[in-house]
Amino acid sequence: MSIRAPHRRRNVLKGAAVALSAAVALTCAAGTGTAAEASGGHGATQRALDALERAGMPGVAAEVKDARGKWFGSTGYADTATKRKRTPADHLRAGSNTKSFVAVVLLQLEAEGRLRLDDSVERWLPGVLRGNGYDGTKVTVRQLLNHTSGVHDMVSTPEWREYMNGPGFLAHRYETRTPRQIVDMALKYAPDFEPGTGWNYSNTNYVLAGMIIEKVTGNTYAHEAGQRIIKRLKLRETTFPGTDPTMPAPHPVGYSKLYAANPGPEVHDATEYNPAWSGATGEVISTTGDLNRYYSALIKGELLPPAQQRKLLDTVETGTFFEYGAGLIVRTLSCGVKVYGHDGIVWGSLTSSATTADGKHTLTFHINGDWLEDGKPYEDVFEAEFCGKG
Repeated sequence: MSIRAPHRRRNVLKGAAVALSAAVALTCAAGTGTAAEASGGHGATQRALDALERAGMPGVAAEVKDARGKWFGSTGYADTATKRKRTPADHLRAGSNTKSFVAVVLLQLEAEGRLRLDDSVERWLPGVLRGNGYDGTKVTVRQLLNHTSGVHDMVSTPEWREYMNGPGFLAHRYETRTPRQIVDMALKYAPDFEPGTGWNYSNTNYVLAGMIIEKVTGNTYAHEAGQRIIKRLKLRETTFPGTDPTMPAPHPVGYSKLYAANPGPEVHDATEYNPAWSGATGEVISTTGDLNRYYSALIKGELLPPAQQRKLLDTVETGTFFEYGAGLIVRTLSCGVKVYGHDGIVWGSLTSSATTADGKHTLTFHINGDWLEDGKPYEDVFEAEFCGKG
């Protein structure tokens, strides 16, 4: 998804089906809290969740792991018809948090000497980036991971909007598209800029990254992530569903306005769809607790050797309020605290995870609705939990 400035949040949310939910944002929350105050409890965080419900979201759930243990807070409903509440056991579509898993696999492969981040895309995917202004010899794996490749985002194309936004989603949600078909959807359009000369969030980068993992290992990115990350960390509720449109129980209903160009009041149940549309950009299903475990372990260095850990955290400027590493969003909050994680938007689901630099204070929150117009209540959750504001 194309993200150039905070004021573009509304168009970003409407146009992205698999995208960066944090590309939102706006000014930090008002308030007088401090990071020290945040250590006294999670009242500010609960108030921030309540504000999201007042903003029209069906339900919100958050889980925190810190020195005091685990805390879970929620508001609204997992199912507005039955009034079922949100729980820590809820499975959720984590969207672009998938990108972090994919980046970690590639960094692990580099540590094993099986590729280099400075390898060209052409080396591993001959002929895929060629023509219409593309030259795969000039685009590196590193540029895919930090979104400096210039490769156009398939989510920003008219074809994606026709197939997967508005009525198109209802018509095509169960269809399968291969990674190459999805990449070709984007490559019909010229590059956004010369490789390495700009920054633009592009889901196509991670479709290509997933294809490279398969070329290097002979296995899918999902298999490699399962063996290297999910099994290693015992993330028992985290899966890559492939083409299975269903969700494991329990799970909230995914309420969606389908990113329609001019949405009305009608809300659709978008819980089920073929995750192949998301693929390596947004396929993963998890829970708040598993995502907290994952990001805490990642930032603590449990998944990567020191050299690759430095590359994970080597950020680029984005022209927005955050910096971007290798599949990693780095926010600097108003109280000076830096948090590391990722966000994900898919149909009916907004998810965000963030952890402090020592991996000891981690937050994941999830909204089972996708039409939030104002980014401030979303960002306020980070400010509340890590700065005590609100």
